[in-house]
Amino acid sequence: MNKIDKIIKILRKETRKYIKPAMDQIKDTNYSPYKILISCLLSLRTKDSVTIEASKRLFSLADTPEKMVKIDLKEIEDAIKPSNYYKTKAKRIKEISKTLIEKYNGKVPDQFDELIKLKGVGRKTANIVLTHAFGKNAIAVDTHVHRISNRLGLVKTKTPHQTEEELKKILPKKYWKIYNDLLVVWGQNICKPVKPLCEKCAIYKYCERVGVLK
Repeated sequence: MNKIDKIIKILRKETRKYIKPAMDQIKDTNYSPYKILISCLLSLRTKDSVTIEASKRLFSLADTPEKMVKIDLKEIEDAIKPSNYYKTKAKRIKEISKTLIEKYNGKVPDQFDELIKLKGVGRKTANIVLTHAFGKNAIAVDTHVHRISNRLGLVKTKTPHQTEEELKKILPKKYWKIYNDLLVVWGQNICKPVKPLCEKCAIYKYCERVGVLK
C-alpha cells in the first residue's frame, strides 16, 4: 500500500467523526443535477450551514429551471441571504436557468466542457456537479484540496488548476470522486489554513508539512 492509499484509508475512517461538507449532504438528499448545480453556486465563499439553509429556502420557491425563470429576482435574493454575494448569485441563477432551458432542454449537461460554458460555473463547480450529480470521475479542487495536497507533498503547485492537473497524474481514479469530500472535512476540522492541528492529525506521519511554520 503506497502513501496515497494509506492517506485515503485513514481519512475515510477519521472523517466519519465530523459533519459532512454541504455538497455531500445535499447529494445525500437525492437532489437533482439542477439543485446540485445551484447549491454549488450558493456554496461559493459561504459557510456550509448557510448554504444548506439557503438551498432549502430557494428550492421551496422553485426547483427547476422552468420555475426559477418565472420568479422575481428579489425573491431569489431574499431566499439565498445571507449567502455571500447573494445579489450576484441571484443573477447567475436566473441566467443559468434561462440558458439551460434555451440550450439544453432544461437539463444540466453532464460534460465538463459544456458545464463551464454556463456563466459563473468554474472548474471546481463543474467537477463537483460531475461527481455529485452524475457519478463521474473528476477531481474538484477547492482551497482545502489545493492547500492540503501541497502540504502533504503530493503536489507542488501554485494554483488550483495546476493542482487538479497534477492530481490526475498521481491519484488513482477510484479516489477521484471522494478526494474533495475527504479533504474538505479534513481542512475544516484539522488541516486548517492557519495553525493546523498537526498534533491531532491522523495522517501526520505521511505529511511533509510543506509551508507549515509551526
